[in-house]
Amino acid sequence: MHSAQQHPGNSQPLNLLEAINRALLYAMEDDDKVVVFGEDIATNGGVFRATEGLKERFGFRRVMDTPLAENLIAGLAVGMASQGLKPVAEIQFMGFIYATLEQLISHAARLRNRTRGRLGCPLVIRAPFGGGIHAPEHHSESTEALFAHIPGLRVVIPSSSARAYGLLRAAIDCPDPVLFLEPKRLYRLQRLPVELDSDPLPLDRCFTLRAGEDVSLISWGAMIHETLAAADRLAEDGIKAEVIDVATLNPLDRDTLVATASKTGRVVIVHEAPFTGGFGAEIAATLASDALMHLLAPIERVTGHDCPMPDFAMEPQYMPSVERIVAAARRTLEY
Repeated sequence: MHSAQQHPGNSQPLNLLEAINRALLYAMEDDDKVVVFGEDIATNGGVFRATEGLKERFGFRRVMDTPLAENLIAGLAVGMASQGLKPVAEIQFMGFIYATLEQLISHAARLRNRTRGRLGCPLVIRAPFGGGIHAPEHHSESTEALFAHIPGLRVVIPSSSARAYGLLRAAIDCPDPVLFLEPKRLYRLQRLPVELDSDPLPLDRCFTLRAGEDVSLISWGAMIHETLAAADRLAEDGIKAEVIDVATLNPLDRDTLVATASKTGRVVIVHEAPFTGGFGAEIAATLASDALMHLLAPIERVTGHDCPMPDFAMEPQYMPSVERIVAAARRTLEY
């Protein structure tokens, strides 16, 4: 292991995709046990170019193209992690991730428990997810709740450049397997300042993006963009919304969620995934049991619909909008 070069005060404007690339670069410079692989990620830099330049810098032994075989990619990651490496594997789109379930559920998430702590499984599986870029079928999945149900598997979702950088570095350092879902709609949406010499951000914690006392807006991933815009809209009428970025779905930071619900008494949960069985239901159940006496209105959920993500012409009708979030917030305030 060797230390990456440090540049005090090194803040740069990066989009989310560039932040992912810089986090990988930092981790690979810092620890030669970090290896990166996936479909077309070495020579071509991946379909979104998240790994561009890494093969030229670190060579083909640490940045590897794989066959088009997601089960093989996940199995390779489990084997490497169990033997002391820190693999970071890319699944090209979340819609292709289901072939990895056997490896992630039956092996990666259980390895520490199965060996009574003798072996760990410090791997990261990266995957772009979510809609909003007019992609074809199987390229716009948002099934994070499926993975958040698995004990031993962390599910982490950044919503900005800085959080992408800090959380990916933390995920690579984590001794347990992490599914790192990247909201591809935000990949190139905007450039924001990222402190490249900052410490990794904490996993298993929610982030309070905006303080308020009238209503709590809770979301994660790309939907944070609409949620913050909804908070701005509400502010025009003097309504102060608290905005919470869940960031790590499993394990869930219940304390922060209960605290915000207890503070405002009104809660709107926003996610892109379908309504039924979405992770918002877990948050709502937590608040119903742990913050019930503080709630002043029923919990609202603004979500995708209970159907497959439609073709691109119908995407706006599927995706939660600023208007739907604002309307839900007003219903809680009028209750």
